[in-house]
Amino acid sequence: EVQLQASGGGLVQAGGSLRLSCAASGFTSDDYAIAWFRQAPGKEREGVSCISSSDGSTFYGYFVKGRFTISSDNAENTVYLQMHNLKPEDTAVYYCAAEDPSICLPSIVDVDFRSWGQGTLVTVSS
Repeated sequence: EVQLQASGGGLVQAGGSLRLSCAASGFTSDDYAIAWFRQAPGKEREGVSCISSSDGSTFYGYFVKGRFTISSDNAENTVYLQMHNLKPEDTAVYYCAAEDPSICLPSIVDVDFRSWGQGTLVTVSS
């Protein structure tokens, strides 16, 4: 069973930075995808970023616009989401999700991912 533990959320001022972590365990192969999603109050969940373990390919939601970087430490089975230039509209609960084999595609869709961690709240003040 794949287990995911997200952490790193918090309160930050607009223009600030945060790094989220997703510690993963339980994969049965080396070919998997880990993605970040977010859900703001009253809004649908949307895909933020995805990384594939097999080739390191990454994808981002259109709204990221170069502000976020996803990376992985395969030795530690941890995926990071470094977020810079945060905006109040980035305020949301951020979730990490996983699927194996890898399903990283330009369209990061929640129904493609079966394993989910608990969320971590990111609040960006103006």
